[in-house]
Amino acid sequence: MTDVASLERRLAEHRTRIEGVLEALFHDRNEVSTRLEAAMRHGVLGGGKRLRPILVYVTGRALGAAPDALDAPAAAVELIHAYSLVHDDLPAMDDDDLRRGNPTVHKAFDDATAILAGDALQTLAFEVLARSSHPRLGALVRSLTEASGRDGMAAGQALDLNAVGAQPSVDALVEMHRHKTGALIRAAVRMGALTAVAETDARVAALDRYAAAIGLAFQIHDDILDITGDTATLGKTSGADAAREKPTYPALLGLDASRRKAKGLLDEALEALAPLGENGSPLAELARYMIERDH
Repeated sequence: MTDVASLERRLAEHRTRIEGVLEALFHDRNEVSTRLEAAMRHGVLGGGKRLRPILVYVTGRALGAAPDALDAPAAAVELIHAYSLVHDDLPAMDDDDLRRGNPTVHKAFDDATAILAGDALQTLAFEVLARSSHPRLGALVRSLTEASGRDGMAAGQALDLNAVGAQPSVDALVEMHRHKTGALIRAAVRMGALTAVAETDARVAALDRYAAAIGLAFQIHDDILDITGDTATLGKTSGADAAREKPTYPALLGLDASRRKAKGLLDEALEALAPLGENGSPLAELARYMIERDH
């Protein structure tokens, strides 16, 4: 059984660490544009679960990586996630006014500044990785680029936009979310693993199966929370997916079937951790947390 208090304490420690790493990226800079810097800070330093960098830290530590070696990949994956949210929130995309309980970047600044801030956060991610000089830097960069671009997150967002007002099959919805949400979660786990071991290590493949399952379970639970949660707890507008006629798991399967689907994916993730033995326990706890959270 998961010790909730202990898990929350460890998650808080990881969040504190990544917050410090991200804050340091904005310290002691001779800013060319103070407005752009402010918008970037608003987009990445405004709180959040920090789930993706936590996955980097927990995976890397499970395989023996030192925390210092994990800082750059953890920051890079969160910067990519932040840029995607800044752009997704724009009027041309999801047109959201609220993110993490604060005005979205285009509301706090303007549309053009939000576009530039997202662009700059994206490139900063790869600058952070490039400066790390990790011996498997090429594999780390490849993992992040593949997860972010035309075969990953960007493709998933395109599928999402095309699905508005439609009734796709469950298989089509799975395909969309494996790219839009799942790809970056898989990259976070993979980058944590590759910081510690080579790509040929059998545990990397096992962790990829784990990440694929939790990535989809996470999105299903997100869809559930959009219906069952409230705006104050979620930090974003509840019921927004239904209002935009976006396809979701509960809309296609119903709430109970969606919960069963998420639980089945959790079981798949836990089975995939078998090659890690006891070292996989923190990842198992994190997987359970991902489908039990309230925001």
